[in-house]
Amino acid sequence: MAYDELTRPETPASTPLRYRVEGMDCPSCASKIETAVGRVAGAQDIRVNYGTQMLAFRLDEAASPRSQVEAQIRKLGYGIAPVEAPRVEAGEPGPLPDDNARSTARPPWWKSAKARLAASIGALIAGAFAATLAVPALDHWAYLPAALVGLAFFGRKAFAAARAGSPFSIEMLMSIATVGAILIGATSEAAVVVFLFTIGELLENVAAGRARAGIEALGSLVPRTALLIEGGAAREVPAARLKVGDLVLVRPGDRVSADGEVVEGESEIDESPVTGESVPVPKAEGAAVFAGSVNASGALQVRVSKPASDNTIARIIRLVEEAQEAKAPTARFIERFSAIYTPAAVAVAALVAILPPLLLGADWDTWIYRGLALLLVACPCALVLSTPAAIASGLAVGTRRGLLVKGGGALETIGRIHTVAFDKTGTLTEGRPRVTDLMALTGTERTMLGQAAAVENGSSHPLGRAILERAAADTIPLRPTKDARAIPGKAVEAVIMGKRVSVGSPSFAAQQAPLPASAEAAVARWEHEGKTVVVVAVDGTPSGLIAVRDEPRADAAEGIRALSALGVRSVMLTGDNPRTGQAIADALGLEVKAGLLPEDKLREIGTLKAQAPVAMVGDGINDAPALAAASVGVAMGGGTDVALETADAALLNSRVMDVAALVGLSRATLANIHQNVAVALGLKAVFLVTTVVGITGLWPAVLADTGATVLVTLNALRLLRYRFHGVTA
Repeated sequence: MAYDELTRPETPASTPLRYRVEGMDCPSCASKIETAVGRVAGAQDIRVNYGTQMLAFRLDEAASPRSQVEAQIRKLGYGIAPVEAPRVEAGEPGPLPDDNARSTARPPWWKSAKARLAASIGALIAGAFAATLAVPALDHWAYLPAALVGLAFFGRKAFAAARAGSPFSIEMLMSIATVGAILIGATSEAAVVVFLFTIGELLENVAAGRARAGIEALGSLVPRTALLIEGGAAREVPAARLKVGDLVLVRPGDRVSADGEVVEGESEIDESPVTGESVPVPKAEGAAVFAGSVNASGALQVRVSKPASDNTIARIIRLVEEAQEAKAPTARFIERFSAIYTPAAVAVAALVAILPPLLLGADWDTWIYRGLALLLVACPCALVLSTPAAIASGLAVGTRRGLLVKGGGALETIGRIHTVAFDKTGTLTEGRPRVTDLMALTGTERTMLGQAAAVENGSSHPLGRAILERAAADTIPLRPTKDARAIPGKAVEAVIMGKRVSVGSPSFAAQQAPLPASAEAAVARWEHEGKTVVVVAVDGTPSGLIAVRDEPRADAAEGIRALSALGVRSVMLTGDNPRTGQAIADALGLEVKAGLLPEDKLREIGTLKAQAPVAMVGDGINDAPALAAASVGVAMGGGTDVALETADAALLNSRVMDVAALVGLSRATLANIHQNVAVALGLKAVFLVTTVVGITGLWPAVLADTGATVLVTLNALRLLRYRFHGVTA
């Protein structure tokens, strides 16, 4: 559950609540809990995440006390404990609170209630087997205790679920089958049924715990303490108490304790725990560092830029938890299908048990037995688990590689795209353009560059930053400006010493006054070289040209080829002029549509989307409308706020190759889902036939269901070993 859910606008009477629900390890469990809480008066905005065992909702405590919800969950057989969102109290002394650490600590699986239950039933079955070997006549009574122990445990949960609004739970089907088997004298099979079911539940818990451990391990990357520099000395303090603006020391070999900016020192940082990038990244003054990364060599002094509750690791964890909560389209379809399938299967089982004896005079015990076996075949666990288990594994392996996807829906869509639309600056290129050429049409180049820099002062646009950097390198002072304004996609303007100076595209400048022939020739030549040209004009008259080039990313051409090998078309959408856009597109090997304003990009995305699903890849800042309009938006960004929050997915390593890696991961996840559904439905179809014709009975039926659940889970966990071919980790 994401903490920012708690900051939504809410009704004055509602209280946001978060709980950890022990024993909630599958989608069926989550569905029962969501249904139960939904029946409580005053409960709303219910979010259940079985992957993290979190329940969050808002409650009008005037309508129902929170104790009522807690009691309802406990009646279902789950443990429940409130969990507070992490708080960082600025400057508060004392040790780091460990309430949340305690809340996430869990006993090993062999100490769980289900492990003890399985051991108890197993021991009773073993004792019964020994007793029947000595006295065969005890067969019926010897196995009865084992069957009753299992029935008591699951029957209680079944009736609680029924009262909470889930009458067709797996526990109910199991309980009916067990009672029926006891009544017709098949106690040994009833005992084996509850034992195999308990083992299946236990294996499911173990698998869910393994998947859950990935997120918890991510949270443990951030060190518990930090070296705070005060008064020239460093002292150890809890990392969670660091405030924005604090100065911390990061020694060689230490993990970085907070997101921040290097203010002194040089070193190489291993960012693989955060981004998956295995090559250490050089860091010097002014460079950003992430909490959880490892300092390899020199000592660094880092100015904290984010509190512990909002550092990159914390935001990644929230993103993954949100993604696990968001149900994929396939999962939603299967849940709707199961809601119809399970009652229908129960009705068919009842008809199988009743009709042959009534209409054909068949043996009642035989057909009741077969009907009970069909109840077990009807269990939907494996089918319901088939999609979310695969999605959770896909999200986890992507996160380890710096590929963050916001939910199963986005992960599914990425694998179905036919076209990827790329922004140019900061996406296919490095986003660090440099001024390469200057041409003064009036006055000197220095004067012309100074005017352009003054207009661009404070700009966040890459071209503006390039002009400012060149002016700073040439030690050109910036003159004061007033009445500054931007003309989107065209130019920026400001008044300098009574004259209006603009810095814009050649087409914008031509609208005010024609360029000299020599200037037009220079523009054409530079643009054919892949450079972007801006015209500086004073009171509408061109005074000079500035050429800027932003080099393509080192892996851009390789990334485009990788997408092409996957059958995905690539097209570049850029606001740059057609000649510059074409030069870069030719070098990278993709199509281009240039000279686009923001609204033009939206129109192009709409056209592509009408043909087939399309992904938009941008820097997450000025491409936000296009990212939102695409079938799926992918933001380039090394852990920035926008990269993590704007689009449907984010590439922390800012590599073009990672777009192909994301498509490959999505397709592998979709294939895994299809395999899981085939296993779940295939086994049910086989045992449906064998049960009706009398080849298999109760315990093979439950073994088939348990086996399908285990196979589906193991197949989903297989995704955790997915290898990104052609992509360095």
